[in-house]
Amino acid sequence: MAEQREGGCLCGAVRYTVPWPPLGVIACHCSHCQKQSGSALSTIAVVPRAGVQLCGTLTTYRDTGESGTAFSRLFCGTCGSPVLTDIPGAQHEAVLYLKTGTLDDTSGADPATHIWTESAQGWFPFPDGVIKVPRQ
Repeated sequence: MAEQREGGCLCGAVRYTVPWPPLGVIACHCSHCQKQSGSALSTIAVVPRAGVQLCGTLTTYRDTGESGTAFSRLFCGTCGSPVLTDIPGAQHEAVLYLKTGTLDDTSGADPATHIWTESAQGWFPFPDGVIKVPRQ
């Protein structure tokens, strides 16, 4: 039986359970993720859509990324914590992108791939051995 992880937003109005381990963990350095996270990057775990159990209501912000792809950023409407990202490609592949900072236990959520590295903050130290993709 697959392990599961729990998590939620800052105020606790949104809680979830997801299958673990994830299919992958990615750090995105695009300018939109920087603005959305209020930080240098956004770390995302790719999880099977069918295994996500959500309790609470998420608010959706429709965004168009630097690549031109339209997608949805889902967040707690009360505290503003970003929780999920959904794009048409993820729907087709039956996955969701989970913001790893919302996990109760973030162990094993180290990103192996960093995307949009050309937009990365100049001071960000990329770990040895990670895959770096300048654009997506």
